[in-house]
Order: sequence, then C-alpha cells, then structure tokens
Amino acid sequence: MRGIFITMEGPDGSGKSTQAKRLFEYLRGKGYNVVLTREPGGTSVGEQIRNILLNPDNSELGFKTEVLLYAASRAQHLEEVIIPALKEGKTVISDRFVDSSIAYQGYGRSLNLPLVVEINRLVVENYMPDLTILLDLPVEVGLERIRKKQKSMDRLEQEAISFHEQVYHGFKKLAFNEKRIKTVSADGSEDMIFAHIVKMVEEKLKEVNLIV
Repeated sequence: MRGIFITMEGPDGSGKSTQAKRLFEYLRGKGYNVVLTREPGGTSVGEQIRNILLNPDNSELGFKTEVLLYAASRAQHLEEVIIPALKEGKTVISDRFVDSSIAYQGYGRSLNLPLVVEINRLVVENYMPDLTILLDLPVEVGLERIRKKQKSMDRLEQEAISFHEQVYHGFKKLAFNEKRIKTVSADGSEDMIFAHIVKMVEEKLKEVNLIV
C-alpha cells in the first residue's frame, strides 16, 4: 500500500517548519514510519540548489532560472526520497512542495502561470500530496517574526512587501481551488495551531484507513 504524502505550506514566517517537525514527532510517537524532508533541498543535490536559490548574494538570478532550479530540486527530491518512501508505505511530510512554486514563481514573480504549472506537472506526475496544510498568516506578521528570530534574511525573504503579498494571494487562491489544501490560522499559539493540524491529519489518516 502506498504511504500518505503530507505537505506543509505557507508564507514566510508562518511557522510551517516548526509545525512539520512537531507533526513528524507526533506521528512517529504513534507508531508511524515517517520521513520528514524539505524543499528546496531534501537531497544532497537539492541542498546545493537550495544554497543557490536562497543566497542573498545571487541577486542576478533570473526568474525563469529560479523556477527551473526549484523544479530540478523537486525532481531529485521525488526520485531519491519521496517516491521510494511512499512505495515502502511510509508517511512523508515535506516542508514545502509544488504549491510553493506556483505561489512564489507563478504569482509572486508574475511568470506565465500555466507554464509554471505545466513544468511542475511534468516533474510531479502522479505524486501530488494527499493532504496539504496551509498556515495562513498576514504577510507583515510573518516578516516581523523572521526579523525578530533571524540575524539575516534569505534572498526571497528580502523581497519587497508587494512580492510577499502576491505570494500570499497565490496561496489563498490555491486553497480555494484545491480540496486537498486545508487552511489553518497561524496567528495563535504554537500548541493551538498544532492541535488543528493534528485533527486534520488524523481525519485524513482515517479516510485512507491508515490509523494506527
């Protein structure tokens, strides 16, 4: 039986990485065989691409180059980590996946949206997430969190507020159109947010008969 594929999405500063780690620990404690990974990255090749994409010194990186690098990292990620794990019946949790490319490059960069979708369709094929948790947080709140928590911001975090607003709009539009995307308000306590996530995940596990 194929395992279940869960992705965590959201604008910068929404806390998705923290919640992805908590979900990993929670499910592992329940007896699930869980893989936690991230994008861009998740593999040796992917992490090298991540360094290129997020390095603030790479200000000359073109938008088309950006979308193709994300797709390349995702292709390697799927081939090396995600697909083998799912075929072994494992639960895979990924901190970001295809929805981020559509939100950031399709909406944020205002690139040809159908083309961004098609590039990623070719990469992802039949391995779309079974459940996507979207952490919903106003852009200004998320960026302020980053400024307080981190000494520096990466290349995308440093983008203008208008870029981040377009990304946020992209995520909201995806959530409206895609039933697999469940939205959770990220403007609350970490424990409260996690409780909502667990409820959604357990509902999905029950739906696919994977409750341990």
